[in-house]
Amino acid sequence: MLIHFTAIGGAVMHSLAIALHRQGHVVTGSDDKIADPARTNLKNESILPDAEGFFPEKITKNLDAVILGMHARIDNPELLRAQELGIPIHSFPQFIYEVSKNKKRVVIAGSHGKTTITSMVMHVLQNNGLDIDYMVGAKVKGFDTGVRLSKDAPIIVIEGDEYLASPIERESKFMFYHPHVALITGVAWDHINVFPVYEGYVNQFRKFANSVEAGGAIAWYEGDVELQKIFAEYNISREDAKTQRVKTMPYSTPKYEVRDNKCYITSGSIEYSMIIFGAHNMQNMQGARKVCGELGISDHQFYTAIGSFEGAANRLEKLGENNSTVVYKDFAHSPSKLTATVNAMKEQYANRRLVAVMELHTFSSLNKDFLSEYAGAMDKADVAVVFIDDEAMKLKQMPPLDHELIISSFGKEGLKVFTSKDELSAFLLSQKWEETNLLLMTSGHFGGMDVKGLTEEVLL
Repeated sequence: MLIHFTAIGGAVMHSLAIALHRQGHVVTGSDDKIADPARTNLKNESILPDAEGFFPEKITKNLDAVILGMHARIDNPELLRAQELGIPIHSFPQFIYEVSKNKKRVVIAGSHGKTTITSMVMHVLQNNGLDIDYMVGAKVKGFDTGVRLSKDAPIIVIEGDEYLASPIERESKFMFYHPHVALITGVAWDHINVFPVYEGYVNQFRKFANSVEAGGAIAWYEGDVELQKIFAEYNISREDAKTQRVKTMPYSTPKYEVRDNKCYITSGSIEYSMIIFGAHNMQNMQGARKVCGELGISDHQFYTAIGSFEGAANRLEKLGENNSTVVYKDFAHSPSKLTATVNAMKEQYANRRLVAVMELHTFSSLNKDFLSEYAGAMDKADVAVVFIDDEAMKLKQMPPLDHELIISSFGKEGLKVFTSKDELSAFLLSQKWEETNLLLMTSGHFGGMDVKGLTEEVLL
């Protein structure tokens, strides 16, 4: 097939393009901005566009399909040209469902933790010798791309995102997959640019829960208030429940122990050590265990395999350490993710100071009406810093944020706010790092700050 990707630079979009290219399809693409790792990955496969931008002349009658990313706008010239020519247009969730109709579909959803749990399930299944396809929005050790699509793998594991599928498919991505096994981690308001009303956001997860195939199974975190409401009447509300109920599998945070900066969990009479840490990761692990159990993995098989799981890229990823300092980077950007990550670092390294830096980068986080949701999110940090990239604000066409409003919204005494990457870097390098850890949290790039160089200097 000849397939063109409009907005190829996204995490999943570029991974899907690579997967199809490796299958022998002819893949082309366009985007107005392609950053690493997508740029390097596409270049290594020889499918990086020659120039940034969107070019309607790339859309010809010879194309079998156009895969449209959410980054493209409704008036995108390539989209308009494809519509004019009558070329089939798919969002990537639509496309992935079409090629996985005959597989057992496992979909992990939730406002937080879905990338981690998807990665955990992939890791455990691979370590137990199962042949799987997958789609995940981060680099996972042991998997060379973020997407694998094959003819023969009987299972596909999918990270299910609640964001809209494309400019012309104004439905949450996870609504296209129709899972046989599903999981919801929890519901915490996000993406207010497309879900401006809280109940509208919550309802996406209600709809997702009801999209599980009859006779399937769904795991859910029983400590989440919104999920408690959704599952209180779950099978009652399903029309097919009388004949084929969906199995519901609540899970909670297990008991675990931290010794010498390492997490341990006991199952039966066996104690298992973990590389990952923090209450939120232990909770994620229990959700992954429920899903893997539905795929034939025993508890012992699960815990043995998960002990070697190091996490997905940018999800509490260790950048470096010495005898008295460790530097971690995390994708955390929403209030719930921020709170969980900061708390995990303080629990794991209780005797060390914590310098926590987060970048306000998403549309939601940069909205002044949403800032109050961050109240208390960085309370456990000894030094708390918020960074805003002025250039990113301009690209998003958003008005500047008042620094005093940011400080009052977080409610953290002594909170620092920076808009210059150089000033941020200078501040961090001025800190005393003995028995002190650094936590960097962003879904962006800190304005292009040299994170690797900063880490090396902090650890000198």
